Amino acid sequence: MLQLFYKKLAGCLLLLGGIFLLNACGSQPNNNNSNTQDTTSAGMAQADTEKLPLSKLRLPEGFEISIYAEGIEEARSMALSPKGTLFVGNRRKDKVYALVDTNQDYRADKVYVIASGLNMPNGVAFKDGSLYVAEVNRILRFDDIENRLDNPPTPVVVYDQYPTDKHHGWKFIAFGPDGKLYVPVGAPCNICERLDNPFYASITRMDPDGNNVEVFASGVRNTVGFTWHPENKEMWFTDNGRDMLGDDIPPCELNHAPKAGMHFGYPYCHGGDLPDPEFGSKRKCEEFTAPAQKLGPHVAPLGIRFYTGNMFPKSYKNQLIFAEHGSWNRNKKIGYRLCIAELEGDKVVSYKPFIDGWLDNDSQEVWGRPVDVQLLPDGSMLVSDDYADVIYRITYKG
Repeated sequence: MLQLFYKKLAGCLLLLGGIFLLNACGSQPNNNNSNTQDTTSAGMAQADTEKLPLSKLRLPEGFEISIYAEGIEEARSMALSPKGTLFVGNRRKDKVYALVDTNQDYRADKVYVIASGLNMPNGVAFKDGSLYVAEVNRILRFDDIENRLDNPPTPVVVYDQYPTDKHHGWKFIAFGPDGKLYVPVGAPCNICERLDNPFYASITRMDPDGNNVEVFASGVRNTVGFTWHPENKEMWFTDNGRDMLGDDIPPCELNHAPKAGMHFGYPYCHGGDLPDPEFGSKRKCEEFTAPAQKLGPHVAPLGIRFYTGNMFPKSYKNQLIFAEHGSWNRNKKIGYRLCIAELEGDKVVSYKPFIDGWLDNDSQEVWGRPVDVQLLPDGSMLVSDDYADVIYRITYKG
């Protein structure tokens, strides 16, 4: 029995110049990087031509799409360092990746596993040489990470007091213009009123060291993407509408949060004007901030960025590009595309597809699901796909 005790205890301890506890024994990251992958340009070209039907994608005239990286299992949220390392999280698996384009040909040559054994590590963010990773209930920080890709450091636990619910527990994270880390907490249900914890159905923010945690926005069912306007620094975010009200309601949402303390309606009101059948009698829709744009029902909008590069035509400058991951419980599938929301001031004047074709509308067959978008310094755009396990690169040739 004593031998068994020591065997179990060893599984919860990490040896790094001494044995110490990082956190609860149930979710220790594994930083063994023995499966670093070398990816050749030839392999990437094969993915282009043989594995994925890129020719089925419909792009605006002058745009092209190619494969930046393949074999990135469950590729979800992305973060780019100033040196060009692309960090990628995932939701259903347990790993965080680092992708490096060593020869500057816009194809990842090396793929590092930064950590494994994590709890739905969907969110990644980079600041001051450190990689931040969001699990369901905690934020980790890997310091000096780009000098340690072959041998990642033991992560620092920045904060570990978020709810442990896995329903909508995966997180997108990003640093705002104020230097704070923004972290959403989804509703732990399809529809419910959880007044016992103000973190539920919110976007929170904290200092980089985990202090001064506060709720920035409430009534947000499940956001998996937000960004800030490059000029006025105001937040815009996507939100996934509730399920089980039929194929055509409620809409998903594109929201604008220019200040802290706003409430966006969940669980009482959807889309700005649709009272919830269960909770709508408790509060009126007029009490809440309506979406800047109603999106398609169940399209599952996720990653979102303002286009700030110089490669695309001038009409794209400072416009919102976002991924619609696609419906999962609608009789006729919709979404599965990239969209663009054109702004005039703080008003959305147009909402339309940018790139589609991952869904065949006639056969209803799906071969890809875009998740997140990320700009490269040359103005091209990366798009992650957790269904095809790839990252695309979108360019404009004119």
